Amino acid sequence: MSADFIIGLAGEAVYVVLKASAPMLALALIVGLLVSIFQATTQIQEQTLAFVPKIVAVFISIIVFGPWILNTIVDFTYNLLNNLHQYIG
Repeated sequence: MSADFIIGLAGEAVYVVLKASAPMLALALIVGLLVSIFQATTQIQEQTLAFVPKIVAVFISIIVFGPWILNTIVDFTYNLLNNLHQYIG
């Protein structure tokens, strides 16, 4: 295995992780922004108010985007294992 292969594989792995986590991160960001605006307008400074809606939103996004995330990770792993024999040796 060459260094170029390892660097390319690591880059592809990072891309897959970012692509798989993007729906959860984006939804948590949007919900956090909405909660922050709500807290600023009502002057309610309760710390748990910021975390509970984000946790619920992330769980909902896992339920909704779970099959797509799993499919993305399985495709990456399948391609990795099928093409790995070409570089060993």
